[in-house]
Amino acid sequence: MAVHLTRIYTRTGDDGSTGLSDFSRVPKTDPRVVAYADCDEANATIGLALALGGEVPDDIRAVLTTVQNDLFDAGADLSTPVVEDPPYPPLRIAQDYIDALERWCDAFGAELPALDSFILPGGTPLAALLHQARTVTRRAERSAWAAVSAHPDDTSVLPAKYLNRLSDLLFILSRVANRTRPTAGADQRGADSPGDVKWVPGGSRQRPASKRES
Repeated sequence: MAVHLTRIYTRTGDDGSTGLSDFSRVPKTDPRVVAYADCDEANATIGLALALGGEVPDDIRAVLTTVQNDLFDAGADLSTPVVEDPPYPPLRIAQDYIDALERWCDAFGAELPALDSFILPGGTPLAALLHQARTVTRRAERSAWAAVSAHPDDTSVLPAKYLNRLSDLLFILSRVANRTRPTAGADQRGADSPGDVKWVPGGSRQRPASKRES
């Protein structure tokens, strides 16, 4: 898909509308627009993880860079209504995109111990940013399903499924990133592996005292 941008602003959206990939005009609040905007935000958040996450392992960087390209494809899919006989081959998320995510989930997850608790978002900068990307991706998935619900006859479900698997992968990668973090000591954080920070339910944790308390 060739993209040619000669000018960034066009003023065509000043009436609150925008164009889908088939050149139809829809409100900027259309669920399809919301969905591909959320894909864009997820993409930007992954970019932050790569830029600010410190030393990103080469295999994780390669996967995340591929995912960033995939997210553009997902946005293109969501912005192109499905028709029976398209005038040109549209860019679509295919099942092999999802299969690749599942393979990466299995490969990276194989080196991690099983969890017996929820974990807190955070740890290393890379892990914290991947958790943020995960939550934005979950929102993008919800938006994609909303687009499917609003336009069931001409919206593919595969972008929503892709986003679901991507959020799983980002969770796994956040745990991998935290394995470089020292194991939590005998405090309330606990750890299943170096860097995993366990959730401690309210009835089982103590409120820390502040030096500012009198």
